[in-house]
Amino acid sequence: MLRHAISQTANRALISGRSGLGALSAAPSSASILSQRMCFSSDLPDHTVQGMPALSPTMEVGNISWRMKEGDEFVAGDVLAEIETDKASIDFVTEDDGFVGKLLVPDGAQEVPVGAPILVVVDSADDVAAFKDFVAEGADSSSSGADDEVQSESPTASSTTTTTTTASNVLPEFMLTPAARHMSQSSGVDATVLFPGSGLKGRVTKGDVIMALKEGKVLPPWSEKGASTVGGATSTAPCVRQPAAAAAPSVSTPAGAVPIPPISNTGPYEDVPNSSMRKIIAKRLTQSKAEVPHFYTTVTVTLDEALALRKELASNFGVKVSVNDLVIKASAMALRDHPGVNLSPTVDISVAVATPSGLITPIVPQVDGLGLSEIGNKVRDLAGRAKINKLKPEEFQGGSFTISNLGMFGITEFSAVINPPQAAILAVGGGSPRLVPPKDGKGPPITVTEMTARLSADRSKVDEATAAAFLQSFQDYLSSPGKMLA
Repeated sequence: MLRHAISQTANRALISGRSGLGALSAAPSSASILSQRMCFSSDLPDHTVQGMPALSPTMEVGNISWRMKEGDEFVAGDVLAEIETDKASIDFVTEDDGFVGKLLVPDGAQEVPVGAPILVVVDSADDVAAFKDFVAEGADSSSSGADDEVQSESPTASSTTTTTTTASNVLPEFMLTPAARHMSQSSGVDATVLFPGSGLKGRVTKGDVIMALKEGKVLPPWSEKGASTVGGATSTAPCVRQPAAAAAPSVSTPAGAVPIPPISNTGPYEDVPNSSMRKIIAKRLTQSKAEVPHFYTTVTVTLDEALALRKELASNFGVKVSVNDLVIKASAMALRDHPGVNLSPTVDISVAVATPSGLITPIVPQVDGLGLSEIGNKVRDLAGRAKINKLKPEEFQGGSFTISNLGMFGITEFSAVINPPQAAILAVGGGSPRLVPPKDGKGPPITVTEMTARLSADRSKVDEATAAAFLQSFQDYLSSPGKMLA
């Protein structure tokens, strides 16, 4: 029925289809489930309920910006919505004709789970009115179930024992956003007192938890009033703030003593919500450091000949080549010479690009077969579209090796975290002038421009000798760039 026009990874979405409409035209992968449901009813016209598609392998939730409203007619090729994933913002494009019968999530909805119903599609404009009060089955039953659970877990007035209860084992998992669940569990706050929240269909969000803490509606267990004594023992259960009791009589300050001003436990702050991209970056890098045995090897590269080549290409041929382009080409040549670091039949290098939403790694495929100007053109195009969230999934998913270059920020050396399932990542610093002895050992020291490159490698896939040989080749190609032009 509907199809996003950029990737076959949407197969993981829940698709509800009916007779006469084309299903998602992508072969399901081993990790995906493609389901269709015939939507016939004696009360409602024939319709299709569309689920939130998974537009990247790591996507769990997405943000929606609708480009159409209820009742609008669309034809094949129209953009229904823009969906922000953990990697990029992607247009959701139709394959067939129809009418928007009902938008099941509002414009700007945040963190909509993959598979959640988002849209009803009908064949005729006359059918739109019938779906004015329509609620998708999954969403309706979920909401009522959540209400029942909250009521059943409410404490009674006759209770004599205080117990610690986390939101995640009282509310259904889908009634808490991932960020709210993490914050409630880490702070010990009982988020049941915040239900229903400000999120979609009453979901409790991270903002709800933070606002409740800021306003004093709930207290973490370590706060002054969050700890209570029950039967001689101290309980650290989260609690709702009670009205302040009468102030205790103040203790007089001895004569001549300097009074100590009260110290606030918390200072002013602003909570800035993380983007989906930053959340997945944190999750994947934490997982990488925990599960991948990193080891590091470092090499220093002389850049004088590379800088001279840049100048020559620009003055004689009008070709602009950056140091980063030369680094990418040298890495590709070294990977071709040492496939044990690449672990792929093709040399597809991911290049880290900083965007307002976080770090993304667009891929330059088969770099070893490209010229320097081709590499430069591709990197500029990918980086430009990455910064405005316009990359296609196939342009940032995969890759066999990653380069992270912080030299333009004045960083001389650093260590990077491996991006699984890749086996290695190269952290490149900026060039800096250094005094070194002349090669023949005669005369005064000379000034050269040197750069540090550090390889982070997975010890379960790459040994130290292979990593060292790769860096030696990388150093050789970059310090003598004419070899890359042969």
